[in-house]
Amino acid sequence: MCTNRVDEFPSPPSFPAKRKIPSKKPKVQVLGFSSRRRWEEDEGKDMELKNLKLYLENQSIVEENEKLRKKANLLHQENLALISEFQKKFPHFDRFSSTPLLLHNKQ
Repeated sequence: MCTNRVDEFPSPPSFPAKRKIPSKKPKVQVLGFSSRRRWEEDEGKDMELKNLKLYLENQSIVEENEKLRKKANLLHQENLALISEFQKKFPHFDRFSSTPLLLHNKQ
C-alpha cells in the first residue's frame, strides 16, 4: 500500500550555499617592466617605419605634382600661342579676338 508519508524518505542534508568570492587577480594582463619597455620600443620602431614610408610617399606626390604643374604651364603657353596664330590667320573671327587677352589676364 502506498502512503504519502514524508518521514519515510529523509530529506537530504542541507549545506550552506557557497558564495563565489571574486578573484583579486586582475583580468587584464599586466606586462612586466622589461617586456613593456620592449613593446614600447617595438611600437616606436613601427611608428618610425610608417612615418618614413608616408614621408617618402609624400615626397613622390610632391615631385609628381611639380611635374604636372610645369606640364600644365607649358600647355597653357602653347594654347595661348596657338590662339594668337589662329587670330593672325583669321582676323575676321571677332568672337575669338578677346580670348587670348582673357586667358592671359587669368594668370
